[in-house]
Amino acid sequence: MNAKVYRVYLLKNPDGRFYIGVSENVSLRLDQHNAGQSKWTAKYRPWTLVWESSGLSLGEARKLENHLKRQKGGNGLRQFLANHPSGRGGIVGSNPAPAPNLKSDGQPRRTF
Repeated sequence: MNAKVYRVYLLKNPDGRFYIGVSENVSLRLDQHNAGQSKWTAKYRPWTLVWESSGLSLGEARKLENHLKRQKGGNGLRQFLANHPSGRGGIVGSNPAPAPNLKSDGQPRRTF
């Protein structure tokens, strides 16, 4: 039996708003956000993908998603993006300080 693989993704709109989510298929989910199929993101379209994680279990993905959502209010999210470019979309911010509770590869530390 193959375990499902999930990815945490980060979207940004032209106004500078961020949206963080978890999906098995990030490309399809981005299309759904831009088609207005998500209640919150529909009113802030269009969205572009600025980062996505490597494959994770659902539990690991939820932990990382929640960690990133706690970073949204300050510079933590921009610091994370500066240190964890995914090669897809633009990179926001330039502060080299690592985000807390994440390993250098962007994966959550298993201690929380």
